[in-house]
Amino acid sequence: MTTLTADSRIPSAEVCMFSEVLKHKASTIAGSTFALYEDGTEWTFEETLREVKKTAKALKVLGVKEGDYVGVWLPNSPNLIRVWFAINYLGAVFVPLNTAYRGAILEHCIKTANVKLLVLHSDLLPRLTEINSDGLSDLIVLGKMTSIRIDGVKIHAETVLHSEFYDDVLPAKTAPWDTQMVIYTSGTTGPSKAVLVSYLQLFTGSEATFKYTSVSDRFFANLPLFHITGVAMVMRALFAGASFAMISNFKTGDFWDVVKKTQSTSAILIGVMATFLLKREPSKIEKLHGLTSVMIVPLSEDAKVFSDRFNCSVYTAFAMSEVSTPLLSGPNPHPIGTCGKPRNGVEVRLVDDFDCEVPRGQVGELIVRADRPWSFSHGYLGNPEATANAWRNGWFHTGDGFRQDDEDNFIFIDRIKDSIRRRGENISSFEVEAEICTHASVREAAVVSVRSELGEDEILAVISLVPGCELNARDLVYYLVDRLPYFMVPRFVRFLQELPKTHTFKVHKHLLRSEGAVSGTFDREAEGIRLKRENLDVD
Repeated sequence: MTTLTADSRIPSAEVCMFSEVLKHKASTIAGSTFALYEDGTEWTFEETLREVKKTAKALKVLGVKEGDYVGVWLPNSPNLIRVWFAINYLGAVFVPLNTAYRGAILEHCIKTANVKLLVLHSDLLPRLTEINSDGLSDLIVLGKMTSIRIDGVKIHAETVLHSEFYDDVLPAKTAPWDTQMVIYTSGTTGPSKAVLVSYLQLFTGSEATFKYTSVSDRFFANLPLFHITGVAMVMRALFAGASFAMISNFKTGDFWDVVKKTQSTSAILIGVMATFLLKREPSKIEKLHGLTSVMIVPLSEDAKVFSDRFNCSVYTAFAMSEVSTPLLSGPNPHPIGTCGKPRNGVEVRLVDDFDCEVPRGQVGELIVRADRPWSFSHGYLGNPEATANAWRNGWFHTGDGFRQDDEDNFIFIDRIKDSIRRRGENISSFEVEAEICTHASVREAAVVSVRSELGEDEILAVISLVPGCELNARDLVYYLVDRLPYFMVPRFVRFLQELPKTHTFKVHKHLLRSEGAVSGTFDREAEGIRLKRENLDVD
């Protein structure tokens, strides 16, 4: 095996480097299935390498070289996989863009990474005419060509990506600490930051997150590949010599049917996906699907209930684009909200605003660091101030509030900037949302703070109901009175058919917060519902 360094914490190239692993698998298990796509296309490891080399040669002819940042704006598809892999094969940096992007955020992301070549789907091309595209030099448009033209930019049809003479293209001699990709943060607390992800970070994160899986697993890859968990799942399949079934998106109604059809054995459910599945009427296929393990992040449902109903083991974890899964659980963890315990090779602390540790049981910000070099992000591209702030005092600051229980579980409380303080009490929106979702008629809930006439935080619950169910706000409040401390019962309740979400299934809480208690919102106090503490009126 190739030795990269004498440091035993750095694995050999054949173990952790994308191109070396792909070549090794293509020679040792050439005919084994690696990728299965929605249209029925199936690639073995050998076929995958061939597609990657063809595409890499084509990109090289177009001028792509080691260290270039190449933008990719595509939905989950075979094209996305071969373009991503080809970019890294050449030693260039993969920059996936959210397919929902447009306007200022799209322009910001393209310019931050200094993207000159962008591979995109034809349906997205019109959005580039809405922004300042200075800096872009070439577009490769996949799908139907249009008459749209952009000044100063060459537009190529997808046929340029198919080279028949590719045997002379060799993989770049990249190192574990080189940048493999840029993943943009969700931008919920400001402009999206461009997270630099090394080869070793992605290897470490994929190995740690899915340590309970093996070569015999097939991953249900329904998360978009501009999401760190989505790319980590695909990389785990490669490193383990397993396979993945690529799905364009998550659909509650046909989830188990697709799992069974694709013979998938392991899946990830983000946000409210698990809740959606539990809220559906039981069916026979729920226990006949073949899924043996599922990662639920965050764990907003009872793991044992989910495991018993759907006949699979449940796991959870804590991860960000910047860190390689520092917290992990064993099978069917408890309590609800846990993210597990620190994995080997990481240190974690819960601290106050001054980085001083808080006593066990109190809420503090989770800060982390790792023993293995380059296994966490090495910074934010073009944003040294944000990098220095996140890494102050030698620890990465996650911005998430946790508490540690007596069994050493780390319990997620809230994003620090999403926390609510009412009547002198700190309130976890996550915990309030979890209780609201125990109501049989509630499909999902988001809890945010709004300012009261007294100038302090009040709680607004925005709720989507299970299709066909009815629930009025007054009944919900009375339901919660017996399940929550008085200061956590929402004052305001608003119903929406669907909560606004990102493509990574996170609720746009900043939109709900900025809208506040709009006209028609139920106001508990205006309705004369007063809460009591120890039989004393407190509201």
